[in-house]
Amino acid sequence: MNCCNNNKTSSTEPPKENLLDNKKIRWLIGAFLLILPFEILSFFSIHFPIWVKAPLSLLMILVIGRKVIVDGIKSMFTLRFSDINLLMTVAIGGAIYLYQFEEAVIIVVLFTLSEAMEDYGVTQSKKALEDLVNRTPKTALIKGQSEKTVIDDIDINTIIIIKPGDIIPLDGVIVAGNSFLDEAMITGEPLPKQKFTGDSVYAGSHNSQGYLEIKVTKSSKDTTLAKIIELTYEAAEKKSHSQKFIESFAKFYTPAVVLTATLIVIIPVFAFDKEFNFWLVQAITVLIISCPCALVISTPVTVFSAIGNATRRGVLIKGGKFLEGLAKAKAIAFDKTRTLTKGEPQVSDVFAYNEFSTDEVLACAAGLELFSEHPIAKSIIAKAEDANLEPHKFCNFRAVAGKGVEGECLICDNPSHYLGNLQFVSDRSDGSVEQYVKDRVSKLESEGKTSIVISEQKMVKGIIGITDKIRTESAKMIENISTLGLTPVMLTGDNKKPAVFVANQLGIKDVRAELLPEQKDEEIRKMTEQFGHVIMVGDGVNDAPALARSSVGIAIGAVGSDLAVENADIALMNDNIALIPYLISLGRKCSAKIRLNILSSVGVKAIFLILAILGYSSIAWAIFADVGMTMIVVLNGLSLFRFKYET
Repeated sequence: MNCCNNNKTSSTEPPKENLLDNKKIRWLIGAFLLILPFEILSFFSIHFPIWVKAPLSLLMILVIGRKVIVDGIKSMFTLRFSDINLLMTVAIGGAIYLYQFEEAVIIVVLFTLSEAMEDYGVTQSKKALEDLVNRTPKTALIKGQSEKTVIDDIDINTIIIIKPGDIIPLDGVIVAGNSFLDEAMITGEPLPKQKFTGDSVYAGSHNSQGYLEIKVTKSSKDTTLAKIIELTYEAAEKKSHSQKFIESFAKFYTPAVVLTATLIVIIPVFAFDKEFNFWLVQAITVLIISCPCALVISTPVTVFSAIGNATRRGVLIKGGKFLEGLAKAKAIAFDKTRTLTKGEPQVSDVFAYNEFSTDEVLACAAGLELFSEHPIAKSIIAKAEDANLEPHKFCNFRAVAGKGVEGECLICDNPSHYLGNLQFVSDRSDGSVEQYVKDRVSKLESEGKTSIVISEQKMVKGIIGITDKIRTESAKMIENISTLGLTPVMLTGDNKKPAVFVANQLGIKDVRAELLPEQKDEEIRKMTEQFGHVIMVGDGVNDAPALARSSVGIAIGAVGSDLAVENADIALMNDNIALIPYLISLGRKCSAKIRLNILSSVGVKAIFLILAILGYSSIAWAIFADVGMTMIVVLNGLSLFRFKYET
């Protein structure tokens, strides 16, 4: 793998190698076309003189199949009967013994071609990973220096310079400048994001236009992109259950084939006095068609292709078994906050009472909240700013933990102000809060909102409703999940009322609220007993036990979160939960292709085995069938690169 030595790259994807661009495959196809006329003529009993075809055939066999034959002979002497090369060597030797030189060459050429096809399939399926590596900068310009430095030698807190068109080499925080950054390599998002001073940036992002100074926050081996590359390569090596079974099966399968081929010769010849050469042809046919190339390659090339497809969309899948888990899942559990909702409080309603205006309510509330760092406080201040309101000035501010704040307003006629929950304001008003205020608070709570009440002396000025906004993509995602036949369940630590309100908005009927992390874990255990295979979707922090317990744990918004990337089975590097139906469909498509590949491979082999036992098989047709299946399996697996989920 060649790595870039500069920070610039084309924004377009590198051209993908087509099948015929592969030099070895082209050369083997040429050899096949050279021997094909000899084979076609032999079907019509037209044969070239032995002195013409024998030297040419033997030369091609030695040039093309030298490694196969050497490995096969070694396996024969070491009694390693599970080696595929042994099957092919015996088949080649048998064809030469029968003077079927055309078939011997075809065996060598097409077997070698099928191996080249397998290598091509695996290489192409890893292209997404190689593209990530190749586009990663290896040097960076440190502020104050004229020469670039290898990124492995750059320390944390170093300031590096990023010019327009550069690829960011290390994770960091912008300390000067602003620009639009293309983070598609990390998140899969096609649209650039504008970044300002104080914003985090990630290695692999493309700086579209502005000059930036970035303070490095992670070493080269710990960047988000480095973790993606490392974990995705590990995922490519983690074998699915299907692949493990096939590889274990092949250890017993190959010796069984050798035994079967031997019996096909011995039984007719010695028990029934049949012609040796005829039944040797049948045995060679069995050896050829039984070559497990297509069977062995059927799973990894398909899994690698699916992982590559997901990687390009900003999804990190850590192994083939998790694709199988997605395919088998019957239910999916969601955390609420920061998963189905944005997890960012915002003002949804402002009600004014006792002849006060909503502007006065917001201005007073914002003035009191200026002293607080609570997210709700920030949402009230942001609402006042959006309305171009100047927050009122306060003195003698005092916070009452878990209840509210109080202070003296320097603008209003009555200085004493109280802001907080209904109980807090009611206590400060000697319990004289009007019923319509209580009714409004109850209604807001029934809608899943938090109520902030503000009073002046003992008189309520207004109520501010705070909501955790539901993600715009959540409703459609749940609809698609249900269409795919999965049962959606909400597991949340939030109170029952707001949880039910959000669930009703999204069409989720099963709501389990007020759960601690260990209780979520227990609920996943119960769901697994009920449904068999369960997916858990959460933010990857407080949902860690439930994510680990589930058949497949999906962490969303994993950019910058080491815990989420490392602990989840699947990490959505962007924040896009709309990708979850795509992932389930990808898992199902991957499993379906693996089953089709395995069944078709086994089916074709079974047909030719029966024909051989009955004495109706042909070496030539067995060769074409075996190589044809290998090509079909590889191309079928590679087709997952083009998979798209249609809603």
